[in-house]
Amino acid sequence: MKTLYVSDLDGTLLNTQARISPRSLEILNRLAAEGMPFTYATARSLSSASVVTRGLSAGIPVIVYNGAYIMEPATGKILASEGISPEERAYVRRKLEEHRISPVVYAFVDGEERVSWDMSRVNEGKQRYFDNRKGDRRLRPLDTGDGLYVGETFYYTCIGEKEELEPLYAVFADDRRYHCTFQQELYRPEYWLEIMPAKATKYHAILKLKKLWKCDRVVSFGDSINDLPMFRISDECYAVENAVEELKQEATGVIGDNDSDSVARWLEENYGRLNVSTEK
Repeated sequence: MKTLYVSDLDGTLLNTQARISPRSLEILNRLAAEGMPFTYATARSLSSASVVTRGLSAGIPVIVYNGAYIMEPATGKILASEGISPEERAYVRRKLEEHRISPVVYAFVDGEERVSWDMSRVNEGKQRYFDNRKGDRRLRPLDTGDGLYVGETFYYTCIGEKEELEPLYAVFADDRRYHCTFQQELYRPEYWLEIMPAKATKYHAILKLKKLWKCDRVVSFGDSINDLPMFRISDECYAVENAVEELKQEATGVIGDNDSDSVARWLEENYGRLNVSTEK
C-alpha cells in the first residue's frame, strides 16, 4: 500500500518566520529522494507558496487556493481545478456590495491569473497582504471598484474586522454552492473571510491527488480550522502543538509546534516504519 503525506503550510510546516527551516528542508528532500510521496495543501496561491517553500523538492503536484487548484510547482501547469459559474459570481458580487465589503479578487483576466483590489478601500490588513507580495506579477491594483469583478473569478478574500465580516459569513456559511471560511489571520488581529467554489476544499483535492498518484492511504498535518476537511479524509492526521483546539480533537495525535521541525521530524521517525508496514 502506498501512503500520500500532506502538510498544511502556515502554522504547520512553516515556522513563525513563514519559512521552512533548513533542517526541515534537508529531511523532506532526503525522504522525497527515497520515494516518499509528500506534498502540501495550502490556502496560498502557487506564487506565494513557492516563495515560502523555496528549496523544497518540487517533484509532486501541490494543492493551492484551499483546494481550488492542483498544480505542478515547477511549471505552474493546472492538473485539476474547481470553478464558480457566472450566476454564482454575480450573486457573490451582489452580496459583497450589499454588505459594503471590498474584496481581494482572484481571477483569470484575458487568460492570465490576476489579483485585483480597489486601492481606495485598503485597510491595514490588506496593506500588509500586498506589502508582502511586492513584485508579484499577478497584482492588479485598481483606482476604483470599476473592473474589480471582470474575468473568470474563482476566489474572493475579504480582510477586515470580525464584526464587519460576520454578517457576510452568515450569508455564505450554509450556501451549498460555495465553500466559505472565516478565521483570524495567523499572528495578526484582522480576520479573513474567503469565498470559493463548493468543492474547493483540501478534502476534495486530496481525493483527486490520491487517485492521480495511485495512493491507498493519507497521512496529514495541520493547525487550523480549514484543515478539518483534510483530517477527515486522512487515515492518520496530526495536529501541531500550536493548532486550534478543534483540530486537536479530530487528530490521531498531537506533535510538536511549528518552530520545532515537528512535521519533518515525525516523517523522519515514521516514514520507514509505515512504508514497511503498508507494503506487507
